[in-house]
Amino acid sequence: MRKHAYALAALLVAFAAFATAAIERLDLAQMVQRADGAVHGRIVAKKVIRIDHQKDGVELYYTTLTVEGVNLASGQPQTVDVTFPGGFISPTEGVFNSEAPSADDQKVGNDVVAFWKREKNMGGDLAGNALMTSHGGLYRTIASKKGRVVQGRGDGYAVPANIALDDLSARIQVLTEQKNQQR
Repeated sequence: MRKHAYALAALLVAFAAFATAAIERLDLAQMVQRADGAVHGRIVAKKVIRIDHQKDGVELYYTTLTVEGVNLASGQPQTVDVTFPGGFISPTEGVFNSEAPSADDQKVGNDVVAFWKREKNMGGDLAGNALMTSHGGLYRTIASKKGRVVQGRGDGYAVPANIALDDLSARIQVLTEQKNQQR
């Protein structure tokens, strides 16, 4: 009987955690409203750190990508570090995170658009620029005959369909101006 009570308690805890979790859909306007910035550029560095933290978890892993490029709202040159949970220090030390950008998306050398928000504590007392909505805040770009194109991710994402980088930048500039007028 005791085993069943423990199993039921564990199931209820797992269900409660699942019931409170939610995946949020953000369109571009909502993303710009909540983000502190968006940059287009090249990933020039990638670093994974481990934090041993008694309160938030014994081993926490975070990946930081350094993106060097241009701020999409201001058009000014910018280099920004964006951080998300998960990553591997070595092939055997680290953790996967289902919400992290794919390994292909986070490669050094990729040309990307990244949205971020400054956080005081992402967990383990780590402060930094959190990649917005984890994998939903990083978009690869590709060169085309008509210029650079940002690859969309589908319905429910800030960039749902492929869009010319210049068009995305123009939309972000307008949305940022509206956001600043509301303040």
